Amino acid sequence: MTDPTISTEPENSTEPANSTAQPGTALPPDIDALSYEEAREQLVAVVSKLEAGGTSLEDSLALWERGEALARRCEEWLEGARKRLAAARKDS
Repeated sequence: MTDPTISTEPENSTEPANSTAQPGTALPPDIDALSYEEAREQLVAVVSKLEAGGTSLEDSLALWERGEALARRCEEWLEGARKRLAAARKDS
Protein backbone atom coordinates (compact mmCIF):
# COMPACT_ATOMS: atom_id res chain seq x y z
CA MET A 1 0.00 0.00 0.00
CA THR A 2 1.36 3.40 -0.93
CA ASP A 3 1.26 6.49 1.21
CA PRO A 4 -1.23 8.90 -0.40
CA THR A 5 0.80 11.88 0.81
CA ILE A 6 3.81 10.83 -1.25
CA SER A 7 3.59 11.58 -4.95
CA THR A 8 4.51 8.82 -7.35
CA GLU A 9 5.28 11.39 -10.03
CA PRO A 10 8.93 12.31 -10.59
CA GLU A 11 9.97 15.88 -10.01
CA ASN A 12 9.42 17.98 -13.13
CA SER A 13 11.49 20.86 -14.43
CA THR A 14 9.79 24.22 -14.87
CA GLU A 15 11.84 25.05 -17.97
CA PRO A 16 10.07 25.19 -21.36
CA ALA A 17 9.76 22.02 -23.45
CA ASN A 18 12.45 21.40 -26.04
CA SER A 19 12.05 18.76 -28.74
CA THR A 20 15.74 17.87 -28.63
CA ALA A 21 15.53 17.11 -24.90
CA GLN A 22 18.91 18.54 -23.96
CA PRO A 23 19.98 18.04 -20.34
CA GLY A 24 18.53 20.73 -18.10
CA THR A 25 15.44 21.30 -20.24
CA ALA A 26 11.90 20.08 -19.77
CA LEU A 27 10.72 17.05 -21.69
CA PRO A 28 8.22 17.30 -24.53
CA PRO A 29 4.69 17.12 -23.06
CA ASP A 30 3.88 13.78 -24.70
CA ILE A 31 6.92 12.18 -23.07
CA ASP A 32 6.54 14.02 -19.77
CA ALA A 33 3.09 12.46 -19.33
CA LEU A 34 4.34 8.86 -19.68
CA SER A 35 4.61 6.36 -16.85
CA TYR A 36 7.91 4.56 -16.38
CA GLU A 37 6.58 1.45 -18.09
CA GLU A 38 5.22 3.41 -21.07
CA ALA A 39 8.46 5.35 -21.51
CA ARG A 40 10.55 2.19 -21.27
CA GLU A 41 8.34 0.38 -23.80
CA GLN A 42 8.64 3.26 -26.26
CA LEU A 43 12.39 3.46 -25.68
CA VAL A 44 12.76 -0.24 -26.51
CA ALA A 45 10.78 0.34 -29.74
CA VAL A 46 13.00 3.29 -30.69
CA VAL A 47 16.17 1.27 -30.08
CA SER A 48 14.79 -1.60 -32.17
CA LYS A 49 14.04 0.76 -35.07
CA LEU A 50 17.52 2.28 -34.89
CA GLU A 51 19.19 -1.13 -34.72
CA ALA A 52 17.16 -2.39 -37.69
CA GLY A 53 18.47 0.44 -39.84
CA GLY A 54 16.93 1.40 -43.14
CA THR A 55 15.82 4.86 -42.02
CA SER A 56 17.06 8.14 -43.43
CA LEU A 57 19.61 10.17 -41.52
CA GLU A 58 16.94 12.72 -40.63
CA ASP A 59 14.58 10.03 -39.32
CA SER A 60 17.42 8.36 -37.43
CA LEU A 61 18.30 11.64 -35.73
CA ALA A 62 14.66 12.22 -34.79
CA LEU A 63 14.49 8.70 -33.35
CA TRP A 64 17.75 9.26 -31.46
CA GLU A 65 16.45 12.51 -29.94
CA ARG A 66 13.19 10.85 -28.92
CA GLY A 67 15.14 7.96 -27.42
CA GLU A 68 17.26 10.38 -25.40
CA ALA A 69 14.12 12.09 -24.08
CA LEU A 70 12.52 8.73 -23.23
CA ALA A 71 15.67 7.63 -21.41
CA ARG A 72 15.62 10.87 -19.39
CA ARG A 73 11.97 10.24 -18.49
CA CYS A 74 12.85 6.76 -17.26
CA GLU A 75 15.73 8.20 -15.24
CA GLU A 76 13.39 10.79 -13.67
CA TRP A 77 11.07 8.00 -12.54
CA LEU A 78 13.95 5.95 -11.14
CA GLU A 79 15.41 8.96 -9.33
CA GLY A 80 11.98 9.68 -7.84
CA ALA A 81 11.77 6.09 -6.64
CA ARG A 82 15.25 6.35 -5.08
CA LYS A 83 14.23 9.49 -3.21
CA ARG A 84 11.02 7.88 -1.96
CA LEU A 85 12.94 4.83 -0.72
CA ALA A 86 15.51 7.02 1.00
CA ALA A 87 12.73 9.01 2.68
CA ALA A 88 10.97 5.82 3.78
CA ARG A 89 14.20 4.43 5.25
CA LYS A 90 14.87 7.70 7.04
CA ASP A 91 11.38 7.71 8.58
CA SER A 92 11.56 4.12 9.81
